[in-house]
Amino acid sequence: MRKSRYYILFLTISITLFYCKSNKQPVSKQVVSEKTEKETTAPVTAKAQSPFITPEKTIEKMQVEGGFEVKLIAAEPLVSAPVAMQFDDKARMWVVEMTGYMPDTIGTGEDIPNGNIVILEDKNNDGVYDDRKVVIDSLILPRAICLIENGILVAEPTNLWFYEFKNDKVGKKTLVDPKYTEGGNVEHQPNGLFRALDNWIYNAKSDKRYRKRGNKWEIEHTHFRGQWGISQDNYGRLYYNNNSQNLIGDYFPAGLGASNKNQKNVAGYNEKWVANNNVFPLHPTPGVNRGYMKNVLDDSLRLTNFTAAAAPVVYRGDLFGDSYAFNAFVPEPSANLIKRNILAENGYIVKGEQAYKNKEFLASTDERFRPVSLYNGPDGAMYILDMYRGIIQHKTYLTPYLKDQIGKRDLTQPLSAGRIYKVVPKNARARPVMIPSDANELVKLLGHANGWVRDRAQQKLIDGKYNQTVPALRAAIKQAANPLLAIHALWTLEGLNSLKTEEAVAWLGQSDWKFRMQGLAVSPALMTPGSYKQFVSVYNTMVDANDTLAAPYIALAAKTIQPFDTTASRSLLTKLAIKYPNNRYVTDAIISNLQDQEEGFKSEISASLSNPDFLINKQLQRVITTVQGARGNRNPEMLKKEFPKGEALFTSICQTCHGADGAGIKSLAPPLNQSEWVTGNKDKLISIILFGLTGPVKVNGKVYQTPEVSGDMPGIGYDKDMPSEDIAQLLSFIRKSWRNDADKVTTEEVEKTRQKLTGREKAFTENELNGI
Repeated sequence: MRKSRYYILFLTISITLFYCKSNKQPVSKQVVSEKTEKETTAPVTAKAQSPFITPEKTIEKMQVEGGFEVKLIAAEPLVSAPVAMQFDDKARMWVVEMTGYMPDTIGTGEDIPNGNIVILEDKNNDGVYDDRKVVIDSLILPRAICLIENGILVAEPTNLWFYEFKNDKVGKKTLVDPKYTEGGNVEHQPNGLFRALDNWIYNAKSDKRYRKRGNKWEIEHTHFRGQWGISQDNYGRLYYNNNSQNLIGDYFPAGLGASNKNQKNVAGYNEKWVANNNVFPLHPTPGVNRGYMKNVLDDSLRLTNFTAAAAPVVYRGDLFGDSYAFNAFVPEPSANLIKRNILAENGYIVKGEQAYKNKEFLASTDERFRPVSLYNGPDGAMYILDMYRGIIQHKTYLTPYLKDQIGKRDLTQPLSAGRIYKVVPKNARARPVMIPSDANELVKLLGHANGWVRDRAQQKLIDGKYNQTVPALRAAIKQAANPLLAIHALWTLEGLNSLKTEEAVAWLGQSDWKFRMQGLAVSPALMTPGSYKQFVSVYNTMVDANDTLAAPYIALAAKTIQPFDTTASRSLLTKLAIKYPNNRYVTDAIISNLQDQEEGFKSEISASLSNPDFLINKQLQRVITTVQGARGNRNPEMLKKEFPKGEALFTSICQTCHGADGAGIKSLAPPLNQSEWVTGNKDKLISIILFGLTGPVKVNGKVYQTPEVSGDMPGIGYDKDMPSEDIAQLLSFIRKSWRNDADKVTTEEVEKTRQKLTGREKAFTENELNGI
């Protein structure tokens, strides 16, 4: 379908005339540098309605950091409900349209196959997209794509598909993973499909990674990370978050350290890059799911902390200037804003802080502005996908309070909108870099100042099997004038299966940490029966030379030596344990190698490390205790047969935060296994599952609170159609699972509590529950 911009303008004005009942005078398009704090934070009353605003007017509702401007580059009907996208070599946007998401407050018709993958193109090269081509339609809630080789990966729950393309026409369709989104609901299912520096494809809300080798797809287990969206920095470190956390990420290579199922957390992964979760909306934001709760909104009814943090991006473009290098941006759609964080690294440690106090990089007074995903672009700009709709909370967790807010301000309709913007410095001449097919030009682009260009050039060289570039790539990894060129050339060689052991070893000897770090990251991919001895020798030399920065990397990489030489691998681990008994990154990396061997290793090092207060001993004992306790876990298959509805509810709602093992997930939720809240008073447990739990909670003597876990567990009792029998089965299932052995919860007990709590809207606090 092809639409001119004149038709778009006509239709959007028509939509506005139909839906807009009132409108206020728009605020300034730009942030004025002299604007006072008083002007942006003064208490105001909540507006009664949030009118639909035309695409041309919506930017007038935004304030952006001084010196920048926001440009609208696509809008309905050219695009609808965009949630994810990728640029191709021609700077066209392949966009995922999740059209079916929450048509109303009860999700009517959410399973209708009306989602699309569309290509948007700027035909006349004026910076505004004017052509729409639907390439895949009839999808149910599609959520992610990844361009690779001659096609694209498409995530459509529960499947991950690979579609081959020729001249923008779909060819063969291959099922890559039938369980890509196994479990969870639309808010808590894998997404992202991010193709990282190491040539693997990673996901948020997932512990899987994917790679295409020849005609086969490899699927590997990795760390569970994130909720919606995923990004990387110039050195391949992954960044993500969850709905209440600003920014989280990995210090170490994403594919390592996840091999010990007995180990709950590994230091250096899921680390909080930025601990400050405050947000500063421009206007009252009562339309958030827990807006009635204390401290969720301030006195002016504005959100105080992240509650729906979405897909972040580490800015890697070449337009914003040096002060924006190594900055991470995070959208908060429930508060209609985008946050800027400034990051800094010290060795392998990365930490950051918010760029401003009491303001944001970009914020809008339009409540329908819903930035859900951010991207770097081929022109160096930062791109924003805006679902532009009123409802962004899934029905599973939608509170009566928010339903009321949606109704008061008429937020349900329309559903056909969607906008894409880009942020650029004022007067910038942003022109997209087209990715050529010429081999020599592609190698040169590996050193381009724009990270998107470097990534795409690397991917094209690998996808196109440009083996003729190997000599040029070998030369590139030996030069030091452009470190980013060298790094991308290194990983391109790895992707072409042409990186030599001696080349990686040479990088291990570099004095510059940025090179040494990449050598450590790439060496596990080169571990073979013929190469491992060289790596073992160099690793030992590095440990003996007190290379503290390299130590956790070497401990993590020792796992890849095990298949070839268990003695050499164990010797390295022992040496590292004795040298760094109190380094949490090294100790956790060591333990990641030791699944079901933890007790033996503890005995082996006891002579040298007899002090029980050494961190290595404490961490080993913690895992050993977990293993011993797990031996008493109940048979999950038997429980599934006894409580089929309960098991299904647990998988779709609870497991994504509390874990399949009931042990809780870092940054999300505390354990259910052997929790007194689960096995104790039934009325308390029923009350929690019906209306949720907020604030700190003590479980087995330990207090769990933000930021260690999310500060808010949503309830499911707000859904009046949720059968009490199903809730009873869910509670019976968790009261009998793992090492829990409490009696069942009956349907009658659930009904009784529901009736007693009729009219309640608030989540419970621990103090309230203790009064039951």
